[in-house]
Amino acid sequence: MIPTGLRSLRGLRSGRFITSPRSLGRSRTHPSWPASQCRCSSSTSESTADTKEKPFYITTPIFYVNAAPHIGHLYTMILADVMKRWQQVKGREAFLSTGTDEHGMKIQQAAYKQEVTPLELCDTNAAKFLALTGEGQISQDAFIRTTQEEHKSAVEKFWTQLKQSLPGSLGLYKGTHAGWYSVDDECFYPEKMVAPFIDPQTGVKVMVCTETNSKVEWIEEETWFFPLTKYKDKLLQFYKDNPGWIQPESKMTEVQNWVENNLEDLSVTRPYKRLQWGIRDPDDAKHTIYVWVDALVNYLTVAGYGSEWHPDWDRSGEKMGLWPADVHVVGKDIIRFHAVYWPAMLLGLGLPLPKKILCHNHWKMSNRKMSKSVGNVVNPTFAVQRWGTDGLRYFLMRHGSLHKDSDYSNDSIYVTYTKDLQANLGNLYYRIFRPQGQTSWSTGEAVDSFARGEFETNKQLDNPTDCATHYSALEERLRSIPQEVEKAMDENEVSAALGHIYSLLSATNRYVTDTAPWKLSKEMHIAGTPIARNWVIFNCAEAVRIASILLQPIIPSKATRLLDEIKVLPERRTLEWAKYGADTGYGLTREDRAALPKRIQSWEAIFPPVATAELTDEQIKEELGGVVANRKIGGHQPTRVAHYIEMEERMGADAVRELVEERESKESQASRVPRSGEAHAWLRAPRPAAISAPKVLLVPYESHHVAKYHGWMQDPEIRQATASEALTLEAEYRNQAEWRRARDKLTFIVCKPIDRSLGGHYEVNFLRMNTFDAMDKMVGDVNFFLHPYDGEDDDGDDGDDDKTHGKGAGREDWLTGEVDIMIADEDSRGEGMGRAAVCAMLVYVQVQLGFILEEYVMNRPEGGGPSGAALKRLMVKIKEGNQASRSLFTGLGFRQEGGVNYFGEVKMVMDLADLQRQPWWDQTLSSWIQIPYGSLREELKYL
Repeated sequence: MIPTGLRSLRGLRSGRFITSPRSLGRSRTHPSWPASQCRCSSSTSESTADTKEKPFYITTPIFYVNAAPHIGHLYTMILADVMKRWQQVKGREAFLSTGTDEHGMKIQQAAYKQEVTPLELCDTNAAKFLALTGEGQISQDAFIRTTQEEHKSAVEKFWTQLKQSLPGSLGLYKGTHAGWYSVDDECFYPEKMVAPFIDPQTGVKVMVCTETNSKVEWIEEETWFFPLTKYKDKLLQFYKDNPGWIQPESKMTEVQNWVENNLEDLSVTRPYKRLQWGIRDPDDAKHTIYVWVDALVNYLTVAGYGSEWHPDWDRSGEKMGLWPADVHVVGKDIIRFHAVYWPAMLLGLGLPLPKKILCHNHWKMSNRKMSKSVGNVVNPTFAVQRWGTDGLRYFLMRHGSLHKDSDYSNDSIYVTYTKDLQANLGNLYYRIFRPQGQTSWSTGEAVDSFARGEFETNKQLDNPTDCATHYSALEERLRSIPQEVEKAMDENEVSAALGHIYSLLSATNRYVTDTAPWKLSKEMHIAGTPIARNWVIFNCAEAVRIASILLQPIIPSKATRLLDEIKVLPERRTLEWAKYGADTGYGLTREDRAALPKRIQSWEAIFPPVATAELTDEQIKEELGGVVANRKIGGHQPTRVAHYIEMEERMGADAVRELVEERESKESQASRVPRSGEAHAWLRAPRPAAISAPKVLLVPYESHHVAKYHGWMQDPEIRQATASEALTLEAEYRNQAEWRRARDKLTFIVCKPIDRSLGGHYEVNFLRMNTFDAMDKMVGDVNFFLHPYDGEDDDGDDGDDDKTHGKGAGREDWLTGEVDIMIADEDSRGEGMGRAAVCAMLVYVQVQLGFILEEYVMNRPEGGGPSGAALKRLMVKIKEGNQASRSLFTGLGFRQEGGVNYFGEVKMVMDLADLQRQPWWDQTLSSWIQIPYGSLREELKYL
């Protein structure tokens, strides 16, 4: 039953999207990993009161949103996430922060090129990074955006401290800066790091930074400086006193050399006239704070700086919440900002420095840097869909490096997955816990046998053939593995830790082959054999259990599934339980074994099959579409079919459906010849327009509306009332783009009305995107769909045939226009906004009808015929019990046609010829204003 408060909602939609990307998201964690309960003000939390230890605070850099995320971003996230999860395996509370860097010249310029506002660009790409954290199973506790007010407040406080609280020679000072500036790198470079370069494609001579190859330009401007040179001795002394502060050692040496030879005072503002997209100096409005100062402060913002604590309040550091960070995880391209500029500013304010900076290298493809121009950039979302989250996480951690660049290839992923996970860990699990054939052992009985001390008794036998030296060979390895992995993980050498685990599992698989427990099962009548077999099975079971505990940070879902299936209790999955023989309460009994299916489908395995690396991503997409349709591939390759079935489930129904539709669309387009006008969207009218009426503002559905729209559709009650499904954020953005291009669909976002008492040139002559239609102004949507006419023939007088039908339209060209209204904002219901929105949209349809029909005919698949098209009547479908909506449309002149349909809906109709005869028409038309609508660039052109 639909709640009373949702009676005004009605709409048949195809699905929607996730949380608003504007939210900080401090409590979001992946469901397979328990959420950390720490508060930022950790001095008052119960956990830290007991342990006297703050949570282990790990950060990723915040990612720049001038473009969509790539595989390097995902690698950084996963590396930091692994470190957080490792601390949790050790029993320590941990806190992970990530987010997006959203200010600066690059974003300002990228937004201009894309003809959107900077905030629109940030909203779009920040949502992609937030979605990526879910796809990568990142258990972040905070997702910060630098456009949030909380962060702006922290930056202003930090800035004021630098400017006003330090001695004159150590605080900020104003001066004139002349130097080589890189927009790409957002920084100035000294003369010795700049050289001429001739572009091989254009022959144009430019100046570039010799370190990054980024183009630089000479700039002279007034600026505020941070006296970095005054901190040179302090920095060098700190490096000397803390030789392991930067890992790896080579990066520590690199930073020390740079400070000794290249240090200059740092320009920390940009002229506001050149850079508007940033945080302005609160005391000097002519300047915008340098984006890297802004960005670095995010680590303090998350820790509560400026809101929950402040350096002036407690210089002892006892009330600094999460601060200092235990580890900053960064890429090698931003090491200087984190290891030179950041500690210098913290030293100036007397704040503790982060305890460690972990610097990783980059990913290449075929030893070439990934770039869009070369075409070798990896889409992390599809990589997850193809290989699975755990499979991709394992590969990136196994082959990523702190010491050298790593090579990314599908071939390497395939080999790693099949060799390390399928053939090693997965194979061992199935051999020991779910053996095939007549084998009758029980891992539960083997664990019980160990608990009773039966193996120790067997070791004391004098007969060498029975003393089981052979059977105890694996024990030493099992006893040493936790310490080896702990040492590697504590040293942040994840790849080395995985090497130890792989070695253990390989040795255990060889041990199974050597001891042949299936043969022992045939000799159970021989004295000592039952204990010998249990000994073998226990050692192998311990290898699976211990490895699964240690692998939780790297492959969280698969490790959790393994531990669940072998019945390890949740509270026995920490490092202290990873010792040999520590847990004597797990394993499968004979009854457990009997209850399991004799056979499982290959795609249901712990590590299911994957397609070979020879197939490109495009080929994978093509074949997946075929498998979804008929569950077979040419050549009858069951392994590939299994891979696609498992991949389909991993991707989710929405993503698979979109993939299949894309495939079908390509096949359809391949057989069509494009026609003139095909690229135009019929709903946009001669110029994109907004509609202003006394009670509502209607604007075309644009990308900056998607986040709020998606947020509405996360409400289960709204989805129920609108017969909708929940879509991913990326799918919602694709929906928006498709709807804007659709020939048979018109969607307006319903917003709060413009206050016409304000008057003024701006409001009347042009409406800029994301102003009067910003998120806080949005209340719902109103739609208009064109369908083939489904009513009775009518030979009566329909009024103006040219306006209603189109010239020369025949019965086969008649159309019905369906109306659909949703007021999603609860506070806006009952205010007459639904009625006002429908009236305003119907006036728009009538006024623009000629253009709408022309575009419909031009863009329909069969092409436009000489007879054109004709809109015959209007229609709305409403749930039978929704009396409020039925009354609304009755009042507008609609009448019920027929009874209740199969879906419990009534159909209400109105002949288009009757539209202008309705009592409300003249009043709506007289107060209805159509306003040009678009981006800032379009506004400037228009005005």
